[in-house]
Amino acid sequence: MTILDDLTVTPQAPPAATAPPPPDLRQATGELRRLKEEVGRGPDPAATRRQHEKNKLTAHERLQLLFDEGTFTEIEPLRRHRATGFGLEDRKPHGDGVVIGWGLVHGRTVFAYAHDFRVFAGALGEAHAAKVHKVMDLAESAGAPLVSLNDGAGARIQEGVTALAGYGGIFRRNVAASGVIPQISVMLGPCAGGAAYSPALTDYVFMVRDTAQMFITGPDVVQAVTGERITHNGLGGADVHATASGVCHFAHDDEEACLDDVRYLLALLPSNNREMPPAAPTDDPPDRGTDALLDLVPAEPGRSYDIRAVIEEIVDDGEVFEIHEGWAPNVVCAFARLDGHTVGIVANQPAALAGVLDIQASEKAARHVSTCDAFNIPLVTLVDVPGFLPGVDQEHDGIIRHGAKLLYAYCNATVPRISLVLRKAYGGAYIVMDSRSIGADLSFAWPTNEIAVMGAEGAANVIFRREIAASDDPEALRRQRIEEYRTELMHPYYAAERGLVDDVIDPADTRRVLCESLAVLRTKRAVVPARKHGNLPT
Repeated sequence: MTILDDLTVTPQAPPAATAPPPPDLRQATGELRRLKEEVGRGPDPAATRRQHEKNKLTAHERLQLLFDEGTFTEIEPLRRHRATGFGLEDRKPHGDGVVIGWGLVHGRTVFAYAHDFRVFAGALGEAHAAKVHKVMDLAESAGAPLVSLNDGAGARIQEGVTALAGYGGIFRRNVAASGVIPQISVMLGPCAGGAAYSPALTDYVFMVRDTAQMFITGPDVVQAVTGERITHNGLGGADVHATASGVCHFAHDDEEACLDDVRYLLALLPSNNREMPPAAPTDDPPDRGTDALLDLVPAEPGRSYDIRAVIEEIVDDGEVFEIHEGWAPNVVCAFARLDGHTVGIVANQPAALAGVLDIQASEKAARHVSTCDAFNIPLVTLVDVPGFLPGVDQEHDGIIRHGAKLLYAYCNATVPRISLVLRKAYGGAYIVMDSRSIGADLSFAWPTNEIAVMGAEGAANVIFRREIAASDDPEALRRQRIEEYRTELMHPYYAAERGLVDDVIDPADTRRVLCESLAVLRTKRAVVPARKHGNLPT
């Protein structure tokens, strides 16, 4: 045995491959920038072109219009879904069809999410829903308004019940934030099925004509079940919901005008229920005379006029932001400013159905009163109401319970409340329109006011029915009794003499009186009973 036999030969390993050096921070940052620019452009230029061909903007373009220039901060732009099956594992675009974040609107923080129709047609899946949940939670925690820009095809069918659970999380957050922060839904595309319930749970719904539709079941399902043929817009377009259903508060012709009004509405509202609405400087003196009212409102209780002209004469600079303009026109609900401070206005409209209260008007006004109360906005009620609308349909459709909603809303409101009777105020409708008896802080009337159970003609016909029937000249006696009733019980100072009206004022002093009264009531503190919540009439 030789020495060589005792040696073990170890084979030489090949030289190790040289690993590429890690990228430096500048290279990594450059890659991140390129990735985010790609995400911002969207998945496909053709998809962007198709969106524009439909007169629709992309999600990022809409957010640029909503927010003050250069203030939008996006979060979770790189998120991707983790679903598999039905080809989803091969399609994982960044963002997952929704853009979320925050920015400034007139210098105040607002949160928003915007569906990106170019990605899965804006349909909601698990990751998409998680992003929406995130921004909703942030908005509530920060005490800032939330705006949703809706343009999506509903639940992502490929993800099944997971997508439905995502909607459930949105609905629950809508309800939790209700009355805590302003929630505004802007409909810029389709919104079908269960997806429509989130906008319905928010404070205000904006829609763009021709491009936006909302319905639970689409035209094809309607035709299959009922045989009725109808278009998408005919079933759930902006004008349908703005005039027939009342789902839509504001309808616009284009996205630019729509988002401009969203910005204006946000300027009138507080950021949350713990703040007062922002005040705006005005050159309109609070003691400005309103002599024009003497000619705008006819003294005769049966003559028509447009209450909008009255409101414009009273408020700062004549600027009125009307809500639900096309639905239930016999009552006007609006925001305006008096001496720079936001007020909510509820007013009977003699130019539509003589200003009577019916089912729709009661619901419309009740909702406005409730929203104002939730966000610390004082209420001014202008009363010129002949009563509730009579009729079999009204009674059978529930005018009692619907009218009770308005009564409940006023009685429940703790914000400053001022009512002003311009002309007639008859029966239960007088009580419901924020009379002193249900808690108005201050109640005023013009010298043309007629406050009574009913009009003099109707009252005389009831009280003196037998006497008039037995008279040799029934018509002459009827006229005599009408005048007696009006003189005894309906003269302009009858309510004031009994303390049910604080003062009868000169119409020319209306603006001054309202501004002074609101200033006094600005520090109002209401004590409410301890309870979980009331039971709203349904």
